Amino acid sequence: EELVAKAIAPVKAEYLRPPPPTSGFVKEKRSKRQLKRERREEQKSALNICPEVAKHGRVDACRYGGICRFSHDLDAFLSQKPADLEGCCPFCRYGITCRFLNTHKKKSHEINNLNKDLQRLLWKNKVHFPKADAQLKLLGLDSRPLKKMKDGSMRPHPPREKKLIDFRGKLYLAPLTTVGNLPFRRICKVLGADITCGEMAMCTNLLQGQASEWALLRRHLSEDMFGIQICGSYPDTIARTVELVDRECEVDFIDINMGCPIDIVCNKGAGSSLLTKPMRIKSIVQAACGTIDKPITIKVRTGYFEGRNRIDSLVSDIGIWGASAVTIHGRSRQQRYSKLADWDYIYQCARKAPDTLPVLGNGDIFSYSDWNKHSSECPELSTCMIARGALVKPWIFTEIKEQRHWDISSGERLNILKDYVNYGLTHWGSDTKGVETTRHFLLEWLSYTCRYIPVGLLDVIPQRLNWRPPSYFGRNDLETLMASDSAADWIRISEMLLGKVPEGFTFAPKHKSNAYDRAENG
Repeated sequence: EELVAKAIAPVKAEYLRPPPPTSGFVKEKRSKRQLKRERREEQKSALNICPEVAKHGRVDACRYGGICRFSHDLDAFLSQKPADLEGCCPFCRYGITCRFLNTHKKKSHEINNLNKDLQRLLWKNKVHFPKADAQLKLLGLDSRPLKKMKDGSMRPHPPREKKLIDFRGKLYLAPLTTVGNLPFRRICKVLGADITCGEMAMCTNLLQGQASEWALLRRHLSEDMFGIQICGSYPDTIARTVELVDRECEVDFIDINMGCPIDIVCNKGAGSSLLTKPMRIKSIVQAACGTIDKPITIKVRTGYFEGRNRIDSLVSDIGIWGASAVTIHGRSRQQRYSKLADWDYIYQCARKAPDTLPVLGNGDIFSYSDWNKHSSECPELSTCMIARGALVKPWIFTEIKEQRHWDISSGERLNILKDYVNYGLTHWGSDTKGVETTRHFLLEWLSYTCRYIPVGLLDVIPQRLNWRPPSYFGRNDLETLMASDSAADWIRISEMLLGKVPEGFTFAPKHKSNAYDRAENG
């Protein structure tokens, strides 16, 4: 009881061990000049081979010839290429750079790729948005003249009746930045998730044709109920983005983020900062919902400042403005992810919402008993969204569907990681760059999974999301390794699946400070 009161996980005494000593290593900071010099040296390397030469295995395959900025030296590349990995290539377009050479398959199961012709038009600002412009003009939010419609009228047609999504009782994987990528979502689908949503994409970047932002919209065919999440500051930006996505991508719904607490987002007037501007929220929802007939949902927090909740005063209007559902994260922007989510306030909002507006709750769900508690205490909730709990243990979806606390073995957990690696190589590529991208996102995920404590090691179950794990031994060496919060041990796990890290490899997880590089690991 004392440990639980201090938010320390009550691990059985026989598994406890003293915390490992800290290395005291301080990472050397490199100047911009050093980084630029390293990039130049990398470009001159034989390993930086031309993609066309690599794909076709012929020097004359590159149309740029001698002025190409990549290397054309096939022999030098093959002599320096890292050793191939064990297994078969899941999908490849990388030719001799593939780390699974001669085992290629040709079919991809991903959609929503950015068309090159569309990208060029976006770069030149030559894409037209007739539906969005008409809706903005109707709402008095656009100064551009309204063009005549085909029937000769000057006003847009009223929006068609929206398709409805039945969220009730569905297991919904939240949009998760960085780790909620397509390979991770595939893992969650296999383990029982019903609804998936892509990582948050910035509207301005999508409208500018940034390939890295469009990559966040990609969908695997196994994602049978899939939405994307967008983030923007103004009605015109969001309206044009939803029209573009509706025209170019296959999605079941579009979610508008109004809860992101990150400074760089809020300082631009997007994310949680919209909670201080209810009339802007109204304009955004009306503009987006009037532009397309796909469901538009929004995700919010309780308010901007702690102790000054405001969504309860808006929830009845949100449905009138046209939103198909609202998800409420039970924390304010000021709280970020500290303290426990306020589920009583989420219940209050759900009871206040009109019957036509599904309300979804979000915050701290980490077991089937958490799910059951919220569903039974507030029947007005359509469902609950699962976020960080899925990062720590993606099999939470299986636990909820089977109504059990799964004492998953370290071997079963390793098999999940193996599946993730295979999905990652399919998604990011099986050449050296794809392997290292897969490794990077695997390490980001491992920085969360190390927080999981096996059911059989706990004096009190289920584990709570806010519990800090003490240092402990697992029931075997692999379980002990998976419990480590040292980035050096995450590296060892990645090497079990993807081979040795390159020389000079460094890693620092986005969400906390402990990092890895050669000096730390001797």
